[in-house]
Amino acid sequence: MLRIAIIIGSTRTSRRTAVAAEWVAQVASRHAAVTRGEVVFETVDLADYALPVLDEPLPAMFGDYRHPHTLRWAQTIGSFDGFVFVTPEYNHSFPGALKNAIDFLFAEWNNKAAGFVSHGVHGGTRAVEHLRLAMTELQAANVRTQVALSAFTDFEITDPAEPGVIAPGPHQEPTLNELLDEVIAWSGALKPLRTATTATQAAPA
Repeated sequence: MLRIAIIIGSTRTSRRTAVAAEWVAQVASRHAAVTRGEVVFETVDLADYALPVLDEPLPAMFGDYRHPHTLRWAQTIGSFDGFVFVTPEYNHSFPGALKNAIDFLFAEWNNKAAGFVSHGVHGGTRAVEHLRLAMTELQAANVRTQVALSAFTDFEITDPAEPGVIAPGPHQEPTLNELLDEVIAWSGALKPLRTATTATQAAPA
């Protein structure tokens, strides 16, 4: 069974991102691959990990993690076969908290699939442009389909300080299902690479 994480990519206390991620999780729970027992989706909230600004003494590529918070984060991310990142757009990019969390690890992201659901005034598309580059460097296969939720048309917002209620346009759920199809397919296709890497790491010197 494939395990796909839905990552809430913001740590603000009042986050529209969490509302968007809940919608993603609801749609994902109805996916045919879930019904067939082929895949399970799990929401991962960055706020639950309270990661400090990157404080490991060695680059993540060495895989020599020293701090308990890093080891906990690595165990979580390492347990998944693919990811759906749900991210807002902050100042033409994705949040620093998400970049920091990504930078803590290396091998745990490798040879896995990544899809992107974004939101913002411009649908968060510019955040995903940068996020794709970061995940490509980490040897993740970025899927083509993206869900871009507009703050103006896909949410009902009466108070800008509150997350509001998600109200996706009729085209958004089919687009999300297409994204999920791609993430599932690529997560499965890359499994032999992940298996080979694990076997190499476990082999005696």
